[in-house]
Amino acid sequence: MNPRPPATPDLAAAPPGGARIEPAAGDWTQLDFDADARREPRDAPDDGGPREWLLRHWPRVLAVLAAAAVLAALTLWRQPLSEWVWPETRLQRLRDQAARALSEGRLTSPDGRGARELYEAALAVDPDRGDARDGLTRTGEVALQQARQAIDGSHFEFARQRIDLARDLAVPRAKVEPLAQLLRQREAAHAGLDRMVAAAATAREQGRLDGAPDAALPLYLRVLELQPQRNDALEGRDDTLADLLQQARQALERGELVRGAQDIARAQEADPGHADLPDSLTLLESRLERRRGEAAQALRRQRLEAAVEAYREVLAVRADDAAAREGLIAAAAAYAARSERLAADFRFADAEQELALARDIAPAAPAVATARQHLDRARESRKRFDREGPAHRRQSLQRLLAEAAAAEQRGDLLTPPGDSAYDKLRAAQAIAPADPAVRAAGARLLPAAKRCFERELGGNRLSRAGECLDARRALEGGGGAVREASARLAQRWIGVGSERLGAGELRAARAALQAARGLDANAPGLSELAARVQAAGAASN
Repeated sequence: MNPRPPATPDLAAAPPGGARIEPAAGDWTQLDFDADARREPRDAPDDGGPREWLLRHWPRVLAVLAAAAVLAALTLWRQPLSEWVWPETRLQRLRDQAARALSEGRLTSPDGRGARELYEAALAVDPDRGDARDGLTRTGEVALQQARQAIDGSHFEFARQRIDLARDLAVPRAKVEPLAQLLRQREAAHAGLDRMVAAAATAREQGRLDGAPDAALPLYLRVLELQPQRNDALEGRDDTLADLLQQARQALERGELVRGAQDIARAQEADPGHADLPDSLTLLESRLERRRGEAAQALRRQRLEAAVEAYREVLAVRADDAAAREGLIAAAAAYAARSERLAADFRFADAEQELALARDIAPAAPAVATARQHLDRARESRKRFDREGPAHRRQSLQRLLAEAAAAEQRGDLLTPPGDSAYDKLRAAQAIAPADPAVRAAGARLLPAAKRCFERELGGNRLSRAGECLDARRALEGGGGAVREASARLAQRWIGVGSERLGAGELRAARAALQAARGLDANAPGLSELAARVQAAGAASN
């Protein structure tokens, strides 16, 4: 059994032969935690070394370590804690930093250490403090002082930046504008405006109107930026814009829609009130309308490449043109339908090519996904067909002819893709193109398409008549008879559009106009209906 440890010494007791020692109040560093070890009697037994000592004195050691940790934490966090307990500390520091930045001439800085940013930060902390607002006002006044010094030193770009800063800080216009005027005058004198005007005139005579820094229009605009009321520059700019607009109208007449539109946009940007601008804009709208009509007509005649080119040209000028976007989706659907028909004939390479064109135009169009599925199914059908014998092929041929006849009876001559009479006939032709029954079905289908067109047109069911006309075009081609039928249907649509417009149904009138334009872009009465629809649309906005 270990002997009893010695009692903790009384630190306040007087040592032998001396006076009582009192530790300083609050000075825990004067406490000698090893005194008991030094004052043990000589015959005290061995305490077992440092490990035993730690076991006996661990509460005091922990107390010392905890006190040290608290002291370190307070040292590290004294600034955030002070800001949390005393927010005025952070405000004062921001104001001091802002004042120092202002005295050093650092008025603004992207890193947030400029006077402007620091005063604004102080206002964000306490919007009611007037000293931060006063600091921003002083910053604006110093900005004007720096701008004046920069003007005197011909540092015009820096002067412009400081004037802009003064405006941002709401320095009164009466102080800012005279200095801005002085900047323009000094900059004009420094730039040699007379030489710039002469160079602009020479560029205009050489036909270099725009597109380069030394062209006529950029030079005139630069002069007017420095001296807005300079007469020779104003006259030169107006004459240059007149030349540019004339050049734009000539481009539009040649069919260069994008170039003409770009020149008109440039002139409108330079001077929205130019006298020649209204006529140029009217011509541009007219050419856009014509191009839409050409695109729609090409689409109706299945000249898909021309239709896509025209629609894309319209979108290059009017990126939000709804008719052009819808036209591109329709063109993608037409390519997808071609792919389906080729797949039905087991012409898979050609079908893939048509599908790729559709995907390039409108990858998210539903018709593209449908054509992809149809092509995959056709490949599987071909594999099964190759495994079948002659008897089974004869059964497939008879089935297809029966389905074609049934679709013909329903009036599904061309649509829906894959189940129309035309598609069934094409599949039968792929199996036995010289079969008498197949030839008879083809000969019977064309007259049926013609009868369908006349029947639906007579009943004023114009959409169905358009489907029958599509079937005729697919079976007969684009000959004179088909063109004559297209013109008749276009006239009906023009009549419907005029009637709907008179009833105030603008959306239906637009749809009828679009249908008529797609059938015959030169149909009598089409331009008049287009003008009325455009005027009605403008009045409704």
